[in-house]
Amino acid sequence: MKLRTGLLLGTAFLAGITAGPTLETMMAPSLGQMISSRAFAREVAADKNNHSETLRLLTLFGTVLDLVRAEYVEPVSDKDLINNALDGMVGGLDPHSSYMNEKQFKEMQIQISGKFGGLGVQVQQQNGHIRVVSPIDGTPAARAGMKPGDYITEVDGKSLAGLTLDQAVTRMRGDPGTKITLTIVRAKEPKPIKLTMTREIVHVQVVRSALYGKIGYIRISEFDDDTETALHEAFDKLKKKAGGSLQGLVLDLRLNPGGKLDQAIAVSNDFIHEGEIVSIRGRHAENNRRWDAKGNDFAGKLPVVVLIDGGSASASEIVAGALQDHRRAVIVGEKSFGKGSVQSLIPVPGNGAVRLTTARYYTPSGRSIQALGISPDIVVKESKDDDGYGYREADLAHIISNSGGNKSKAPARTDLPAISGSIPHAPPENWPRFELAKPATDFQLQQGLRVVRAMASLPDEALPLGQPPADKPADKSGDKSADKKAATTPAPSSARPVPKSAPAPAPGAAPSHH
Repeated sequence: MKLRTGLLLGTAFLAGITAGPTLETMMAPSLGQMISSRAFAREVAADKNNHSETLRLLTLFGTVLDLVRAEYVEPVSDKDLINNALDGMVGGLDPHSSYMNEKQFKEMQIQISGKFGGLGVQVQQQNGHIRVVSPIDGTPAARAGMKPGDYITEVDGKSLAGLTLDQAVTRMRGDPGTKITLTIVRAKEPKPIKLTMTREIVHVQVVRSALYGKIGYIRISEFDDDTETALHEAFDKLKKKAGGSLQGLVLDLRLNPGGKLDQAIAVSNDFIHEGEIVSIRGRHAENNRRWDAKGNDFAGKLPVVVLIDGGSASASEIVAGALQDHRRAVIVGEKSFGKGSVQSLIPVPGNGAVRLTTARYYTPSGRSIQALGISPDIVVKESKDDDGYGYREADLAHIISNSGGNKSKAPARTDLPAISGSIPHAPPENWPRFELAKPATDFQLQQGLRVVRAMASLPDEALPLGQPPADKPADKSGDKSADKKAATTPAPSSARPVPKSAPAPAPGAAPSHH
C-alpha cells in the first residue's frame, strides 16, 4: 500500500487560534514513493551491521516502558506512553517534524473546515513558552494589537506553563462570538498586557491591492489555493485603475509565513521569463526536483520591488529568492525568517499522521537559505528602535543544518538604482508609529515606493506618498482562499497537515489553516 504525502512549506500550523498558512495537500506520486515501505526496506538492508544495536535499544525502550507503567505515581495507559514516545521521536528531529495521533489529526481536519472560532494568530513553542509568530491581517488578534514576538502566558487568567503547543492552542479555541482574554509579555514593556478579543471564523483576504499614482501595490499574506488567481485579478484591477499604464509594482510579502509550494512557484513564474525557480534535494537522489519558469512575465517587465521582513518565511522566501537571483526585483526591508526545508505529510491509517522533513530547497543560484534567510538588497527597518524581528529559524531548537548550497549570500548586485545609496535604513525620530493599515506610517513601504519610482525613471516625491485605502473585494461564497481559516496557528515548527486529494499533477502542498 502506498503512502500518500504532501509537501508542506508554511512556518506554522493552525491550531486553535488562528488561521495560518502552512500545511497542505497530498503530493504527486513521486513523493509518495519517497517514504514508501520499499525505501524503508532499502535502508534496513543497508544497515545490517546495526541490527543488533537496534534490538538492544528496542529492548531498552521496553524496559523503560515497563518501569514507568509499574512505578509512576499514578496509572498511565500504554497508549499515552507510546504516543508520548512517538511525539519525542519525531518532534525531536527538527522544529518542523511532528507526530499527530488520530484525535489530533481529526481536530486538524475540523480546523481546516473553518467550523470553529479563532483569533487569527500564528504561534510557536519556544523553550517551553508560546510565542507569537504573526497575527493575520484583519483578524481579532491583529485588531487587538498583538505583535510578532509576544509571549502568551495566560488564557482567561489560567497559566499556559507546562502545556504543549497543542494544549495551549486548544485552550484558545472556542465558539465564534465568545470572548477570550490573553495575557502577553512583550519586550520593552514593564508589565504584562491583557488583550480581550472575540473569537470569530477567520476569513483571510489573501491578496490586497492599492494604487499610488501609477505605482501598483499588492500584498500577499499567504500562499493558499487561490493566491496566483487573486494576484492576477488584483494586477488587472490596478492596471484598469491606472488607465492601462502602470509604471511599477510593489509586492509586499512581509509577515507572510508561507503556504503551498505550487503557488510559490506559480507566482514566481508570473514574473520570471525563463530559468530555474526553485529546486528541492532530499536524502534520495531520485526524489530531487527542479521547477523552471515557462516564458511568462505577466507584469510585462515592469520595475518590481519586493518587501520582506523576519515574518516572511518559506514559500514567500522562495518567491523573494527567485526574483532576487534573476534580478527581476529589488528586495527591500529586513532579513527573512530562514526556513529552507520541505515537509511531507505521511498518513498512518487509523493512527493519525507524521509530518516529516524530507528535503531542503534551493534558490536559482543554488543557495540554501536554511537558518540564514533572504538578505534584502536595500535594508530598511520598520521603526527607529527596531532591532529586527528577533525570532527566526536560527532561534529554534535542533534545526537542520544548512548544507548542499553553493553560496550563503545572493550574488552581488550591480543593477540597483542610484537612489538605493540614499535610502535611510530606519525612519527619522519624528516618524509616526507604524500601523500596517495606515500606509503613511509604513516606512518600509514608503521607501519601497521611492525605489520603484526611481527604477521607473519617475521623479522622487516627498513622503508620505499618497495613501488610498486598500481594496476590499466582496466575499465570494465558495472562495477557497477565504473559507477555511479559523483558529490559532502554531508556527514554524509544529505544522499539522491534513491531507487532501491532490489536484492532478500539482507539485505542491496546500497550507493548513485554523
